[in-house]
Amino acid sequence: MKSAYEQAISGCCTAGRGDETALENKEAVRTFRFMNRIDRLTAILIHLQSKRLVKAEELASRFDISLRTVYRDVKALMEAGVPIGSEAGVGYFIVDGYHLPPVMFSQEEAGAMLLAGKLVEQMTDRSIRDAFESALTKIKSVLNDPGREHLESLYSHIEVRPSISDEMQEFPNRFLTDLQKAVVEKRAVDMEYMARYRDELTQRVVEPIGLYYYGNAWHLIAWCRVRNDYRDFRVDRISKLTPTDSIFSDHNHLSLQEYVQTVMRNHGELHEAVVLFDKRTARYLGERKYQHGFVTETDLGDKVQMTFLTSFLPSLGRWLVTYGTGVEIVSPPELREVIQAHVAELVEHYKPALAALAGEKIS
Repeated sequence: MKSAYEQAISGCCTAGRGDETALENKEAVRTFRFMNRIDRLTAILIHLQSKRLVKAEELASRFDISLRTVYRDVKALMEAGVPIGSEAGVGYFIVDGYHLPPVMFSQEEAGAMLLAGKLVEQMTDRSIRDAFESALTKIKSVLNDPGREHLESLYSHIEVRPSISDEMQEFPNRFLTDLQKAVVEKRAVDMEYMARYRDELTQRVVEPIGLYYYGNAWHLIAWCRVRNDYRDFRVDRISKLTPTDSIFSDHNHLSLQEYVQTVMRNHGELHEAVVLFDKRTARYLGERKYQHGFVTETDLGDKVQMTFLTSFLPSLGRWLVTYGTGVEIVSPPELREVIQAHVAELVEHYKPALAALAGEKIS
């Protein structure tokens, strides 16, 4: 079925043949384009309000229009009284203090926010969950009755399976919002942190450069003033966090993206491990694999090849040992050595029991 615009265009092609509907179709095209432009102007205004600076090229790409049309649309908004400023070669911006009145959300947009909220419940901490719940309430307040009914009906039909975690529960797990502020403000933070493999709290003053989600957890990437180097901290293992008055310069640091690329390239704190599982074993891994840095998997027929990124090979090795002969290490050799050491420890530990069992069989 043709769209209204296509039908109108098709009708215009008959102009000049005496078809009286041609003129009506031409008018339909003009009306359709006009309505399209009204919607686009509103969308451009919303987009301008969503960022501090927006380049004309970004608007052209976002709305699939030419730069000339962008200039014309921005001029139209300015003539309508919207205070839009511009900097040559930089972009457009909305003058501080101007806000578009609340807009209506479509059912699709509201549904997308609800779905995001379900993910937020399981993949963030208390500070983010509280903020998102407040935002979702505001969204519901501007929905019409059918829209609210749609959300209420949808809510009970979407669930995200909670991750399985063996982390200690006494940690507050509510610092993501404070860390976001510290990243933006370039403010050092003082924190108490418990390293995963040491049962003791350490005091750190760090300069946050970003938050990174991997291995089923949020990680703070920061310059540690104690260690005088970049460090990776699991956010859910921070027991206390206090923003300081110390402001640092980001010119002295890698960006988050540069840090991740450097680590991946040099295999510094993160080690890539490639492991083969037989199909039967792979079915029982469940969500535990995400706790050990699972990245990708490839079906090789009777086996499944999985890639992990881990900062601590001994932990990955201990976990893999529990799957016995259903596991084969492809790389790195260090992981194979870790597993061999674990097996040797097990043999030594159970040697008396094995000797007793062997004696019973002989007798």
